[in-house]
Amino acid sequence: HYVRTPEQKQTSSHVLSWASCDTHTMRHRVAFRKLGRHTAHRIAMLRTMTTQLIKYERIRTTEAKAKELRRPADRMVTLAKKGDSEHTRRLVNAFLREAPITDKLFETLVPRYTERPGGYTRVLKCGLREGDKAPMAYIEFVDNGLDIQIKDMK
Repeated sequence: HYVRTPEQKQTSSHVLSWASCDTHTMRHRVAFRKLGRHTAHRIAMLRTMTTQLIKYERIRTTEAKAKELRRPADRMVTLAKKGDSEHTRRLVNAFLREAPITDKLFETLVPRYTERPGGYTRVLKCGLREGDKAPMAYIEFVDNGLDIQIKDMK
């Protein structure tokens, strides 16, 4: 924090300069979370998690990862909704890790969300992880028909 010199303590007209203090920086124009990983690792992790989310329609992960996973997951559904052409299938295949998951996206998820303009996923907080007390959450597709009761929801 900012430390005053003895001369500054005596003068009452001195104004503290918080611009020089590193503890009060604002996060303007920060687009995404880095998740403690390098760019290639982060992108690979999000691709894998997006594939698993489409495959199982609900996954459990940390809260920060779940919130960051919303963007690529919603983007894949939006891209698939543009039409079942060879071009869109190739774009989706370039991002997802498994080819059969692409078929599930186009045949199951797209018809489910034809009327929905966006917001295909939801994040449900589910407490803290046992080992390090990291906040955990479920991310799932809305209107998925899965069991509502999740055993460790708090």
